[in-house]
Amino acid sequence: MQFSIVFKTIGLLLMVFSLTQLPPILVDFIYQQNEMTSFVAAFSVTLLSGLILWLPFRNTKKEFRIREGVLVVVSFWFILSLFATIPFLLSESLRMSFSDAFFESMSGLTTTGATVLSGLDDLPKAILYYRQQLQWLGGMGIIVLAVAILPMLGVGGMELYNAESSGISKERLTPKLTQTAKALWKIYLSFTVVCALAYYLAGMDVFDAIGHSFSTVAIGGFSTHDASIGFFNSSAIESVAIVFMLLAGINFSLHFFVWQKKNIFTYAQDSEFKAYLFILFTTAVIVGVYLFEIGYYPSISESARQAIFQTVSIATTTGFASTDYSQWPFILPILLIFASFIGACAGSTGGGIKVVRVLLMFKLAMKEIKKFIHPNAYIGIKLNHRSVAESTLVSVWGFFSLYVIAFIIILIALMFTGLDQVSAFSATAASINNLGPGLGEVAANYGGVSDSAKWILSFSMLLGRLEILTLMALLHRAFWRF
Repeated sequence: MQFSIVFKTIGLLLMVFSLTQLPPILVDFIYQQNEMTSFVAAFSVTLLSGLILWLPFRNTKKEFRIREGVLVVVSFWFILSLFATIPFLLSESLRMSFSDAFFESMSGLTTTGATVLSGLDDLPKAILYYRQQLQWLGGMGIIVLAVAILPMLGVGGMELYNAESSGISKERLTPKLTQTAKALWKIYLSFTVVCALAYYLAGMDVFDAIGHSFSTVAIGGFSTHDASIGFFNSSAIESVAIVFMLLAGINFSLHFFVWQKKNIFTYAQDSEFKAYLFILFTTAVIVGVYLFEIGYYPSISESARQAIFQTVSIATTTGFASTDYSQWPFILPILLIFASFIGACAGSTGGGIKVVRVLLMFKLAMKEIKKFIHPNAYIGIKLNHRSVAESTLVSVWGFFSLYVIAFIIILIALMFTGLDQVSAFSATAASINNLGPGLGEVAANYGGVSDSAKWILSFSMLLGRLEILTLMALLHRAFWRF
């Protein structure tokens, strides 16, 4: 293991991350709510720590290997969350414990959206902005951003990119990795700007429009209000949120190819995209019809409005709320939680198992049924009219196996901390799928759970954000053999 290149890279990344403490200082300067000191201190400590890590190894010229890439990605997400706690810990308006502050920062950076805070409407604007910004940075991955910057500083990035995108498809959009990272960020930034403008035109003020665009495009779910999107009680604002949650849940590579070819019908040629829309549409119809049939809402239009918003929000693992869906008839919250297991598309900012994996598992199940009927027939599996390699199918089942094992262990561990079955199950699903809100004790927020449960959930969030395999590889003893 070449620790010199690991320390050098983490030091550089910390110095880059320290710059993200500057915008909240500007926000506090505008609103004059005395939070500037916390962010100045956070900036200074983060910059100095990065400098201390970088200086001794600044002349290191060693090349990255996959093990160093994995170690940097995992350790940096943990270290980043650690340094992101500083403003929360220093703020006089919050008075948070270390466990709460780490949970909040990990939730933000992994775009989970689970929170321990209440009374958001009364918090200083700089703190509210900072939470939204954490999600925006985590949405595309601070590592992908670093991949675009580090080559200019003499550090390669291929292994970082592979470790960050351990799913089955973040396709290379351009021949060079740096150009790929820049292309992804241009799309991401464009969505953010247009989303903010749309929110403003729909009725939000400038601060809320910017903050909610950050968490919408990141599929994060943090809000500047306790009632989330429901605070605005606006069908126009909900419509904007639905559109951009849908867009952010699509593979960003697909967005790039649509833009490159100037042909919107490219979406319709993608198998995962079609399955994604089918799952969302079917779930929304079931929820809407059920709500109307039992008379939960007086009209079909209101039933449809609430069903569509909550389905898109939960199924894409965003976690916004237009109403308290945990109070709906119990089958519906459970259905939505299960929809979050599927999640968004691979290569998107969403969480969950990912639509393409579920689609391939379904195709493989159908193949086994056909093989049972016709034992001697050759039956291949295709995706986008191309045959899927056996190694890909094995990796999908390997991922799913690890996912199930991790889910069961986390669920049992949470129950040992005192959570009831419904709360523990939903909290596990909400954390490992990077969803956020759960049911039972964790429906509103996670402030009432024990510190041990918060640490377990923080680990679960990171596990979900890195799609399990990267973090599990680090925990395997074979990884550390020299």
